[in-house]
Amino acid sequence: MTPSPQDDPRTLVSTDWLAKHLRDPDLRVLDASWYLPAQNRDAKAEYAAAHIPAARFFDIDEISDQRSSLPHMAPPPEKFISRLRAMGVGDGHQVVVYDGAGIFSAARVWWTFRLMGKLDVAVLDGGFAKWQAEGREVEDMPPVIRDRHMTVSRQNHLVKDVTQVAHAAKLGEAEIIDARSAARFRGEAPEPRAGLRSGHIPGSKNLPFADVLNADGTMKPPAELKRVFEAAGIDLRKPVITTCGSGVTAAVLSLALERMGHRNHALYDGSWAEWGMYDDLRVATGP
Repeated sequence: MTPSPQDDPRTLVSTDWLAKHLRDPDLRVLDASWYLPAQNRDAKAEYAAAHIPAARFFDIDEISDQRSSLPHMAPPPEKFISRLRAMGVGDGHQVVVYDGAGIFSAARVWWTFRLMGKLDVAVLDGGFAKWQAEGREVEDMPPVIRDRHMTVSRQNHLVKDVTQVAHAAKLGEAEIIDARSAARFRGEAPEPRAGLRSGHIPGSKNLPFADVLNADGTMKPPAELKRVFEAAGIDLRKPVITTCGSGVTAAVLSLALERMGHRNHALYDGSWAEWGMYDDLRVATGP
């Protein structure tokens, strides 16, 4: 089989592409599976049972800023370097990230690499489910680790804090796009995290992350993505801030924007886990 013409080692690659390059000496594959508690899945146990050959497990909760009370905030650069070097990932490596849900948490790790100034990173289109469905090789052995130096250069323009998002919402200077389900966005469904109010950031638009994906968990092509964003009422001439429940599925929209060639986007790292917690931040409900 020939690789898809849509393969891009800086955004998204197909299972065909990965199979072709799997033995490349400078390729590193990361299993970044992560699930909400309600999904009743153990990402580490699933990785231990079966993973793409030589894949390392990237723990989103552990490789984070644990000084923060918020879930899996972006790690400090020195922690990112330390953990990735311990996995044998460093400068000059092409990284491919996948997860067990299709495209879900892998996009968050793709965004984290880009936040650290690492561009040679792509998400596996369709993830581990597609890889397995195609009968491709898996293993249960831990990878052989060889240390490699890593340098990073944090790209602060790719992340927004609560003050910046509140300012953008007040002035309407950016499109704030919420990747949560429509029911959560409208405030009709309870949040999975206790103690959070229901609703959305005033002025934000709703584009559930699943809307940018096909039924098999692959991402829609760029022209179709553009139609999906425009159908959600999003003005793509503006800068974009993506948000969600805790900064995971927001990155799926960030990846979609990058695929469409929309470069002016940032992710609200605290997302609703932060905004929904503070009573002095306004909350909107309804569509």
